[in-house]
Formats: sequence, structure tokens, C-alpha cells
Amino acid sequence: MTPSARPSTGTRLGVSGHQVLPVTALGPVVAGLHQAVAEAGAGVTGVTSLAAGADQLFAREVLAAGGTLHVVVPCSGYEMTFEGANRATYHCLLDRAEAIDTLPFENPSEAAFYAAGRRVVDLCDRLLAVWDGRAARGLGGTADIVAYAHERGRDIRVIWPAGVRR
Repeated sequence: MTPSARPSTGTRLGVSGHQVLPVTALGPVVAGLHQAVAEAGAGVTGVTSLAAGADQLFAREVLAAGGTLHVVVPCSGYEMTFEGANRATYHCLLDRAEAIDTLPFENPSEAAFYAAGRRVVDLCDRLLAVWDGRAARGLGGTADIVAYAHERGRDIRVIWPAGVRR
């Protein structure tokens, strides 16, 4: 891992969330992310792994608000986990990051993704969880990251529209 300097000002929002969002959740999730980023105020830093779905939506909101990105890359070859437009968006957002930490995993794996989620929590003041409240579908899923954030005493804000299921 190549640690990056931690800026001393502004709120550091981290994100963990589902990669595939139901169409009915998309509008409310974007609105919730927009509100949370706006409430963080000037100088906000978004801490994210830029995964497809919630992470990329979050990163766009942070940049639109004039904030900066601190990206945690889970492993070498991470970009190969993306397809089509999600890969292009990943590269575009990564190019705009002010800080990048690359974890020492050689290949994409649940262990790498779990370590990246934990690193996001360790670097943030508040975690935004785009989460339906259900158990993780694999190690390092949103439920695991929320549990870790609880252990670390982080402020957690769940963003999910009532009644919507994945």
C-alpha cells in the first residue's frame, strides 16, 4: 500500500454500497448522496474504491460539489473487474483523484475487497452506506463494512429508499 497524506481540513466521507442498484432506488440514492455531500460542506474529501454502482455515484457527487477524491484501490488488476462504461468511469474518476492508496493484493478477491472497505472506514470521519440492510453476499460486502465501521466507532449514515428490494 502506498499511503497518501491525509489533508487536515474538511470532512472525510467514506462510502460502501451495492454495485447493482434497482432502477427504483437510483433517484433516491443519488438524492441521498447529494444531500450528505452537501451537508459535509466545503473541503469534503470522498474516500472510495470507485466500485461500480454506489461508489461511482458518490465520487461524482463529491467532485460536483468541488470536493476531492481519495481512492483505495484493492489490488493490482482491479480495473479488470469492470466492464464497459463502468471501466471507463473508473478510469475517469481515478484520473481525478488527489490521493490513491493501492493495497498489496496481487489479484481481485474477497479478501482484497474487504481490506479496501476497512481502509475506507479507517480513513473517513463518516461512512455513507448505500445499503438495503441485508447480509453481505460475500466477504467485504456492504454489511461487513458497516459492521467494521460500528466497531471503529464511525458515524454511519444509511442511504436506501424504504420498501425497495434488490
